[in-house]
Amino acid sequence: MNKYLSSLDNDIERWLSLIFYMMIAMTIISEVIRRFVFSYSSIWGEEVARYCFIYMAWIGASLGVKNRAHIRIDIILNFLPNRGQCVVYLFADFLTLILAVIAIYFSMGSVLTSIEFGSVTHGLRIGQYWFLMAIPIGFTLIVIRLLQSITRDFRDLRSGTKPFSGHSLID
Repeated sequence: MNKYLSSLDNDIERWLSLIFYMMIAMTIISEVIRRFVFSYSSIWGEEVARYCFIYMAWIGASLGVKNRAHIRIDIILNFLPNRGQCVVYLFADFLTLILAVIAIYFSMGSVLTSIEFGSVTHGLRIGQYWFLMAIPIGFTLIVIRLLQSITRDFRDLRSGTKPFSGHSLID
């Protein structure tokens, strides 16, 4: 069970992003074929692609927090000792955590309003709240990854080891 949870923790965002990306690609390909071969297009195709993209973006934001892959200026950070780097990372993580909690709180207002009034999407005719939930779900994943990051940084601060600085895209 622990091996399964560890695998889920390591790869959940990657798998979800892949699923949403494949849904976007398949929907767009089918809509292009339908439009240019059969001279027919559906109203739901654009919505499916749009909402999958929104979910994929928020899941990707969580993956970025997990891997510390978001854009940052770290020239000053590189001059600090290991403990100083841990403190800076912890400070940034706590600020991001505050922002994420505030975002969850305020984004739930629109979700609850959508549920209350029963708003539906134009093409799919399903509850709008399913798609408005992308923001609180994404920020909840970000909070989970931030708590993991804060725990890791506190461990590095206590031991005096170099903190995890993330995976760079370009070396």
